[in-house]
Amino acid sequence: MVVLFKEEDLASHLSHPSCESNPNREESITPTIHQRLLEPRSSNHKYLDHDDVACAGIDIADAREERNSNLTAARLSTKGNHSDGANVAESELNSRAEMYHLVLCNTKKKSGNVRLYQAAINGDWKTAKSIIDKDSSALTMKINDEGDTALHIAVAKKHISFVENLVQLISSSDLTVKNEKGNTALAIASASGAVKMAEVMVDKNPTLPNLRDSQNSIPLLVAITYKHQDMISFLFSKTNFEALDAFEQFELLIASISIDCYDIALDIMKKKPELALERRKENGDTALHVFARKPSAIGSGKLRFWKRCINSCFKGIYNEVLMQTLARETIERVWEVVVQNLTRSELSKLIETPSRLLHDAARVGNVEFLIILIRSYPDLLCKFDDNNKSIFHVAVENRQESVFSLIYKIGGLKDVIANYYNEKNNSNMLHLVGTLAAPCHLSRVSGAALQMQRELLWFKEVEKIVVSSHHQMRCSVAEPSQIEIIGDRVDHLTPRELFTKEHKQLLKDGEEHMKNIANSCMLVATLIATIVFVVLFTMLKGNDGNTTIPIFWQNHAFTIFIMLDILAFAASTTSMVSFLSILMSGYSEDDFLVLLPTKLLVGLVMLFISGVCMMAAFSVAFFSASHKGGAKFLLAIGSAAMIPFGYVCVLHSKLLVDILQSVGWSEFSLKQCKRRLF
Repeated sequence: MVVLFKEEDLASHLSHPSCESNPNREESITPTIHQRLLEPRSSNHKYLDHDDVACAGIDIADAREERNSNLTAARLSTKGNHSDGANVAESELNSRAEMYHLVLCNTKKKSGNVRLYQAAINGDWKTAKSIIDKDSSALTMKINDEGDTALHIAVAKKHISFVENLVQLISSSDLTVKNEKGNTALAIASASGAVKMAEVMVDKNPTLPNLRDSQNSIPLLVAITYKHQDMISFLFSKTNFEALDAFEQFELLIASISIDCYDIALDIMKKKPELALERRKENGDTALHVFARKPSAIGSGKLRFWKRCINSCFKGIYNEVLMQTLARETIERVWEVVVQNLTRSELSKLIETPSRLLHDAARVGNVEFLIILIRSYPDLLCKFDDNNKSIFHVAVENRQESVFSLIYKIGGLKDVIANYYNEKNNSNMLHLVGTLAAPCHLSRVSGAALQMQRELLWFKEVEKIVVSSHHQMRCSVAEPSQIEIIGDRVDHLTPRELFTKEHKQLLKDGEEHMKNIANSCMLVATLIATIVFVVLFTMLKGNDGNTTIPIFWQNHAFTIFIMLDILAFAASTTSMVSFLSILMSGYSEDDFLVLLPTKLLVGLVMLFISGVCMMAAFSVAFFSASHKGGAKFLLAIGSAAMIPFGYVCVLHSKLLVDILQSVGWSEFSLKQCKRRLF
């Protein structure tokens, strides 16, 4: 497709002063163009082709139609066959020339957009500056389909120098320009965490932090959403907090608590204490409800002065401890406002709706949160849910030993609370602990055997604090987990029977787990015992030929080698016996409590000792044989010899730690509580 206009004519017209001043003026069409539009095509003229027109954004079909109209009008005017032919021709020519005038101006503008877009993407300020010098409107020109300006793009790409130079040229009102998504450049910077660029823009226009995006969110809330701590601190200091409505202020408080940004939460509470009584519209949560579900948020005490000094000098060293301390202070302030401003009935309603926040805290093990509330309001200990469950019942159900251990700090009230039971189905605290724990709680220790032991320890401890009549109490409601069908008879289970039924599969898995470990470790222990036994007698046979005394008998290193070899043999043999006894065990429930974990621990410790002694013996033998090697070389060889067992320890560190803790973890661990309620 070839269009009628000659490129040189249009170029000359583009350079006409009226092109930029008033492109719609009919007078800007020169007579030369009027005449040459009607000229036939010739080989010595260069015409705009299909690609040129497409680049200019013109539809080819429209161009063809207009060209035919012009030719028809011209023919009519020439032949005089139509009375209005001359007027039609003149009108068509003027319209066509004006259209192409606008097309070329638009083409030039689009070309500038592309260059400016590429410059903003690449941070090429020199190119961008040259474009802006020619056309100042490029400063706020939207240069892509999403309505982004050069500033939006440069901020998104984090070209700090580009942004600094650009902000110097634009006005403060230009910084409020939004793209198609309703975002200002500051909103994009807050999402990316580019604090330096945010500082440049806010210094130019201090009102930017209070501008909302299409989601009606201010930049501070955007920064909180993306968890940019430095940006949050900066924007909070620049945002006019008083200008926000109560709903926005409360959302900022909840959002800062949710991402563990407790310094901001504490500052918000200091400015607006009444936010402690507000609720979220979607679910009715208060700030206390959000805190109750964050078990690791609160520290156990205040940060000491020297730690505060170190934290200020070396940013981040004690950041976690600092945040925990700030979380504690925030909760104390929120709780103080609640207690001072609500009546007893209003307080009960707040902590019980939309969910019981004390039970929520007990469910996730948020013991510090509970201590803060109970210490100032002891009556909370006697808060029960609809099933007569206290926070200690919930702690047992969810295997939260830190919360359960508080029951030993409440004196005689312990016996009262522990013996509450659900009158609807006649189940007590022992039934709760007899039910198999959720997988997320079981997975705190590795392996089914250790999980079974932990479940038994829980059951034994709860069994001690409830009255004996609860040991034989049977549930009255036929729930699937609390009944056993024998023939045509439904037998309601006691707590112990429920425990056996619920843990039947875990018992089988624990047996298999123990046997697998014992088989694997016994194989390794056998190999070590074989190696050290053979090496020992091989070395003893190495005499001088005249006597039966070994060649290296007078060497002190040889004596050390013999001692290490014998120790490795003794340890590996002990390990074999220990693992063999595990394989021969009866695997009853009570065996998992102490006997099997102890045997497993002894076997693993002896296996580790035998391996270390064997590799140490190898190193000593190597030292004795390599007299010419330097000390560093010999040390390197000895260290390399210890790599295998070091690697094994790293791979199975969690199992080893869990075994050590399981043997030492008993009912004493539940009773041991350093926290004081009163």
